[in-house]
Amino acid sequence: MILREILHAHIPTLTESSTFRDAVDKMDIYQFPGLVVVDPAQKPIGVITEGDLVRALRDGRPIEDRSAEPALVHATQGPIVATPTLDVASALRLMMERDITLLPIVEEDVLLGIVLRVDLMQALLMNAASALGAS
Repeated sequence: MILREILHAHIPTLTESSTFRDAVDKMDIYQFPGLVVVDPAQKPIGVITEGDLVRALRDGRPIEDRSAEPALVHATQGPIVATPTLDVASALRLMMERDITLLPIVEEDVLLGIVLRVDLMQALLMNAASALGAS
């Protein structure tokens, strides 16, 4: 099984001008634990997770003071990406090795979608169950 078969294609994204508040709102509305920040050509330039937002609050400043800050400031810039033809097991290994929760999937530098670690685990478990059923 490859990533193209399981990726989330219709995902919310952020832009370079998106704010901390935009990130919080989109994560809440769409129930994603992280978002991809894209440039005007839809190339991923950052990934921001709920964990990144929480870490930003550790300096003790009130959350209201962060509202208008650029989300990109708190994002991991130059994110690790994968192609849609990468197999699921390799993608999970990559995510575990690099300790990332969200993997942008790109084709010719354009964002196609994302996968989460739980998506990969679910795909591998379903694949194993299908293999057992076929035996």
